[in-house]
Amino acid sequence: MALMTKEEYIESLRKMNPTVYMFGEKVTNVVDNPRLRAGIESTGATYEIAQLEEYRDLVVTESPLINEPVNRFTLPPASIEDLVARVKINRKLGNYVGTCHQRCTGLDCLSTLSIVTYDIDQNYGTGYHHNFTEFLKYVQKNDLTCNAGVTDVKGDRSLGPSKQEDKDMYLRVVERREDGIVVRGAKAHQTGSLSSHEVIVLPTRALREEDKDYALAFAIPTDTPGLVHVVGRSTLDMREIDGCDVGNVRYSKYCPTLIFDDVFVPNERIFLNGETEFAADMVVRFSSFHRQSHGGCKSGKIDCMVGTALLAMDYNGTAKASHLKQKVIDMIHRAETLYGCSLAASYEGKKEASGTYFIDTVMANASKIHEGKEMAEAIRMMVDVCGGFVADLPSDRDLENPEVGPLIKKYMQGASGVDVDKRIKLFRLAEKLALESADTVSDIHGGGSPEAHRVTIMRETDLDSKKRAVKRLAGISD
Repeated sequence: MALMTKEEYIESLRKMNPTVYMFGEKVTNVVDNPRLRAGIESTGATYEIAQLEEYRDLVVTESPLINEPVNRFTLPPASIEDLVARVKINRKLGNYVGTCHQRCTGLDCLSTLSIVTYDIDQNYGTGYHHNFTEFLKYVQKNDLTCNAGVTDVKGDRSLGPSKQEDKDMYLRVVERREDGIVVRGAKAHQTGSLSSHEVIVLPTRALREEDKDYALAFAIPTDTPGLVHVVGRSTLDMREIDGCDVGNVRYSKYCPTLIFDDVFVPNERIFLNGETEFAADMVVRFSSFHRQSHGGCKSGKIDCMVGTALLAMDYNGTAKASHLKQKVIDMIHRAETLYGCSLAASYEGKKEASGTYFIDTVMANASKIHEGKEMAEAIRMMVDVCGGFVADLPSDRDLENPEVGPLIKKYMQGASGVDVDKRIKLFRLAEKLALESADTVSDIHGGGSPEAHRVTIMRETDLDSKKRAVKRLAGISD
């Protein structure tokens, strides 16, 4: 079974038994919880479109590792075509679900490990690449979703991991056994961890020799004993639980904190264990892959905002307003620029020693900086076009009230001939697209902070070549 259907995916999660807390209570049924199910449906879309004729040729490809058709979300890129496909699929999915589909981070981890484990083995003669390859076969054969456990909670950010007063502020080894290691710590902002079968842990930063216990990469099932998922709050979460006023009625996003409370990791699942000099490479590889992923999915989300603005103009009777058309043009321009940067990062990619292809880091980070600024502008313009009811539309329970509901609908009427219920649904979707806090914050901080993007651009750009070009033009001789 190299390809699961969406239904099989959901049932595979039902068979798992993770430890989960949300809003002060233990959650025993993840799949049927309305807050979490909306996120599971988002990831489920990656399985759903693989079965649809319209998307199948883009999403499904042959794996040279197992010689079977696989979903591209389980395939580290082995060509420029694969790098480009990553971006195109993410845009299709961003358009399809209007939020985060949550599966890209796992692929970003797989792609990173495919490169760096090979390099570590070449340097130290370790067996990490073998461990990774066996794990990758398992993921591909079972069409699994992986979660990226990268961001540590960090504690006092002026101090490195080993200098913290509480040594658990970065995930670390607390016991070494013959058959594996025991780890303790926490990973924050774990998008879709409960929509995943496996958690892949990578370092969160460059490390020094004294930080050997923190130089870790491994994979464990999401229901491993001692692993605790604590689901975070978001702007509209209580509406999902109450079953009302959500807007995007099918899809959503949630971001737990993962607590590793003395979790055992077997040797065969370890991909880095103390080789501190390779931590930075893992961070750069992952963050660059993930910033490229963002360019695809966020341009797809802007597509949804463009469609929302256009429908709002139809429903409000403003379809001919030239100043609103200009805003739509500006939204489209932002989506295409973001998409173009990510495609350029793919087309400028290069083959690494392991055979896996890596993107152009400067273009990927330029894409992410653009996203952090321009997604907010796209949201602002969408709300501007839609109007004030995005902010304070009466509850759907008021709309269903026999006494006040008909009066509300009377005064919610827009353009002649437009069904008022359609107009109300559109306003709710606009609110969701604008206010889904976990996704909006990730436009800025997803894949690292804006400053991390700038630092990477400065470090990875060939600055000397630019100075040499100017000296030649100016006639300056060295």
